[in-house]
Amino acid sequence: MFCYGLSFVKILFVCNANIVRSFMAERVLKRLLTSRGIHDVDVSSAGLLDMHGAAADATARQVLQEHGINDERHQSRLLTEAMIEEADLIVTMEKKQLQNIRDQYPHAMNKLRLLKSYLSNPGYGETEGDVKDPYGRSIFHYRLCYAEISLAMEELIKCI
Repeated sequence: MFCYGLSFVKILFVCNANIVRSFMAERVLKRLLTSRGIHDVDVSSAGLLDMHGAAADATARQVLQEHGINDERHQSRLLTEAMIEEADLIVTMEKKQLQNIRDQYPHAMNKLRLLKSYLSNPGYGETEGDVKDPYGRSIFHYRLCYAEISLAMEELIKCI
């Protein structure tokens, strides 16, 4: 597994709308970094769809709050080329998002990773390695999403 030996690392999480998964991933990693006294990592998130600064999904915020994580008044952001350029690592929630970014920004190919690729057994098949979008589903699906993100973060943090 490739690990980053940089003195300062910029990590960007990307999903479709930046109101559930990438937002949750950003907050989970920030919490882990803080709890371990790691301060030389900048963590942010963005989406492939322009949600015009929409607030984080209420159920995603509820699940984060269940784990003591504040949403810090999140507003969705549209992924830009500047974000791609600045990031050392770009982590997507789904294979199709990774492919979309790779197609649009081929020069960023070496920065791209699928979040669940950090797990020893991320699953195989068309969507098995994806963190599935819980948007509009029951709180169970949001909690499952949180669990998948948290497990992958425990492995990702080892590479920072």
